[in-house]
Amino acid sequence: MNRLLRLLRLPLDIVLTVLVLVDEAARPLYRPLLRWVAGLRVMQRFERWVAGLPRLAILILLAIPFCFAEPLKFVALFWMAEGHARTGLVTLVLAYLASFVLVERIYRAGEAKLMTYGWFAFLMVRLIAIRATLIAWARATAIFRLVERARERVRSWFGR
Repeated sequence: MNRLLRLLRLPLDIVLTVLVLVDEAARPLYRPLLRWVAGLRVMQRFERWVAGLPRLAILILLAIPFCFAEPLKFVALFWMAEGHARTGLVTLVLAYLASFVLVERIYRAGEAKLMTYGWFAFLMVRLIAIRATLIAWARATAIFRLVERARERVRSWFGR
């Protein structure tokens, strides 16, 4: 029975490992972008404005990028499936960047007020714990160790 459960869980394990690996691999790429965006005067003014809003307005503002970017991601995938790979890929990347950068900045600016919603704080604590568990689990897999070794080889090759 235990073997059967492990076999049934294998596709989920693979998908979760891939998602965590992609997130970990992309993190060094988007971290400088986030720092650059955060340093822009217009973004600093925007964050001060967001921080001054009531918590419900911040929550609504946080939802807006999702309302536009998430459907756009599906449109991009549809375009790629229809043979417009370049257009779809560019749209997908821009949708991810826009939603990620906007959501990150809005969340950071309004985090203190958002966390005063008990349900929001509860969800965020749980999501952070789940993410940490998934990352720890993924790092313990053979796939992750293989990717880490390959990444170190690439780094050392570029270091030469």
